[in-house]
Amino acid sequence: MEFNGTRRLSRDLGLTLASLVLVLLWDALSYRYGWDTRLAEPWATREGFALKNHWLLSAALHDGARKLAALGVLALLLAIWRPFGVLKEISRRERVWLLITSVTAMLLVSTLKTFSASSCPWDMHSFGGPAHYISHWAWGLSDGGPGHCFPAGHASAGFAWIAGYFVLRPHAPLVAKRWLWAALAAGFILGFVQQLRGAHYLSHTLWSAWLCWTWAWLCSLLLPWPRQTETE
Repeated sequence: MEFNGTRRLSRDLGLTLASLVLVLLWDALSYRYGWDTRLAEPWATREGFALKNHWLLSAALHDGARKLAALGVLALLLAIWRPFGVLKEISRRERVWLLITSVTAMLLVSTLKTFSASSCPWDMHSFGGPAHYISHWAWGLSDGGPGHCFPAGHASAGFAWIAGYFVLRPHAPLVAKRWLWAALAAGFILGFVQQLRGAHYLSHTLWSAWLCWTWAWLCSLLLPWPRQTETE
């Protein structure tokens, strides 16, 4: 059991570091060759993003998704006392952990946005705004726009549920994997919606995914190792 726990820890650490390298590489290429901007160009002109206020993207997939995420949090809160579905497979303590970890993942991304100087694509000079693209990590250096747009907060409403993978993995490995893929799909779909609107670059979404994964993994170290050997 100790061997399995050590192997799992090594694998999770390896995935976390490997994904960090890939996200940093995308950041570097975007800063050097404008890859973020190139992916935004098909949806915009020099006058801005035509889909910024489209009802499907703005009302349904932005505002509606935020309400759905809030309902998910409420459902998790209620499930602490009355679990349903796969949540019956985990203990009350683990359900509390899932709720706290998911919510704090969203808060982590939101807090970083508050201190970020990076502006949204729709604020960029290339698309009719006042800002110029700078590195996300140029803390304290203004890009000429309003800032507070990095990482992607809306995508974190999907990525935050990655926490479910870690808490379900010892009990139901197959369900845990499906949960992980669902959380990743939700996050990237929400991130793509915001890209179409001009609210975020791909790099913003990638960093939200990495932050939510890493936060969930670090928090999972507070959980006990599984009581039985798992097949993954």
